[in-house]
Amino acid sequence: MKKKVGMGIFAAALLVALGAYYYIALPAVNIHSVGFWQCLLFFILAFTIGCTIVRARKIGKKLGKGVKLKELLMEFRLTKVGLALFAAASIVFCVGAVLSSPIVNASKYQKLLTVENSDFSKDIKEVKFNTIPLLDKSSAELLGNRKMGSMVDMVSQFEVSSDYTQINYQNTPVRVAPLVYANPIKWLTNQKNGIPAYIRIDMTTQDTECVKLSEGIRYSKSELFNRNIYRHLRFRYPTYIFDDQIFFEINDEGIPYWVCPVKKFNIGLFGGQTIGKAVLCNAITGECEEYDIADVPNWVDKVYSAELLTNLYNYHGTLKHGYFNSILGQKDCLQATNGYNYIALEDDVWVYTGVTSVSGDQSNVGFVLMNQRTMETKFYTVEGAIEDSAMSSAEGQVQNLGYRATFPLLLNISNEPTYFMALKDGAGLVKKYAMVNVQKYQWVAIGDTVQECEKAYVKLLVTNGITKSGATGIYDKASGNIHSISPVVVEGTTHYYVCLERSDEIFDVNLSDVTLVEIVKYAVGDTISFEYETAENGLCSVVSIGGK
Repeated sequence: MKKKVGMGIFAAALLVALGAYYYIALPAVNIHSVGFWQCLLFFILAFTIGCTIVRARKIGKKLGKGVKLKELLMEFRLTKVGLALFAAASIVFCVGAVLSSPIVNASKYQKLLTVENSDFSKDIKEVKFNTIPLLDKSSAELLGNRKMGSMVDMVSQFEVSSDYTQINYQNTPVRVAPLVYANPIKWLTNQKNGIPAYIRIDMTTQDTECVKLSEGIRYSKSELFNRNIYRHLRFRYPTYIFDDQIFFEINDEGIPYWVCPVKKFNIGLFGGQTIGKAVLCNAITGECEEYDIADVPNWVDKVYSAELLTNLYNYHGTLKHGYFNSILGQKDCLQATNGYNYIALEDDVWVYTGVTSVSGDQSNVGFVLMNQRTMETKFYTVEGAIEDSAMSSAEGQVQNLGYRATFPLLLNISNEPTYFMALKDGAGLVKKYAMVNVQKYQWVAIGDTVQECEKAYVKLLVTNGITKSGATGIYDKASGNIHSISPVVVEGTTHYYVCLERSDEIFDVNLSDVTLVEIVKYAVGDTISFEYETAENGLCSVVSIGGK
């Protein structure tokens, strides 16, 4: 009877421990999950040790009665079974890990990602400034925290999450982040109504909005118990292996969702991870919908994380001639550079990264764009400097100010592949913008605004004979006799305001641009021609002067 009571207490304790482990660690009940095997091995080992301890007292009593060895060994039969199961499970786990690795499956890993060769000038259209994301994640965090600090009704109870997912919202690149409970006490006092808002930042204008919701977000990463999004998903889908990264997004109506990618293992037990499904969880109601990867709604922008896509590309680029070649000879081995950024194309978010050789030289052989919703990947052959070199070149232009460059975007400016980056001060605030030619990274243009930077860059291309003045079609032209010309000082800079005969436009010649200083040679009655663009204040901002 005592024996049965002891075993019953042990079994109950083991089940309680197993339940607590499952509730906290949330392993998927799936043979492809490493967490499942860890849980299984832990359970078998705990069972074996417990059986041994329970039997120990009885064995001690029998030893004093001269019991035969065979009878003693019978008392260890459960221990032997447990050890055998532990050994068998360990062997399966280890063998499965080895057989799933690139060492024995190099060709399969290399084919996980299909890469299409494409033409840069055809696929990447000339830039529209209202689609350029000017902020990186760290700058977005500064704006979000500053906005949160101004929300006096919420700042003491909530903080901004560090997620800041970049998405396309109504054809505009934005970053969105939910609020989170400031601490467990604030969770206790607010969890009944949920999280009341999320932050939305326009990446082109830097406008920051705290979007208040009529119903609060009840399912989030900051919930402590069953409404924690990871726990909610696990109890709803016990066999699904969710990706480590789930993404906070909003649909076209501004309703918050969690986009939860489901891993798919294509090679052995644990190898060749891609994404097979996506679960969309309404962050307010907790309602879930699952989709095969090909059927994910178009408003969803992120299913594949940037890290997963770059890893898949590295497999594709380094394993062309087998695993050992990628380590030793490294013939034809290419890899992604040490950073990435995001580009908005065709209402999707694409990961951009350069492609370089594994030898560690300072040049790119091209770059790739990888769609975060479909995994579509395009390679563009564009030789030039790696991003780090371009960043250093841009920083060199403002070294006296100590500004630091963000990781660049790749833009099409006058059909030239061009790195575009923000220059930030020590406080993380964007102060200037830079454009660097990919193939000639010593060609750098700097501007206080994107428009000024682009204007300086186009002039740089003209000066170096890459494009002809006016060939890009970016600027308007005007010519005629000067009706009036007046110098004016604006914020410490001299401008010449010029009016032409039979024209209502006022042409603004900014002398901070040294290429326009020749305007001082002109007088009323002289013939002059301009290339210009219309500024927001209605003036015609002159970019070049010709013919007296």
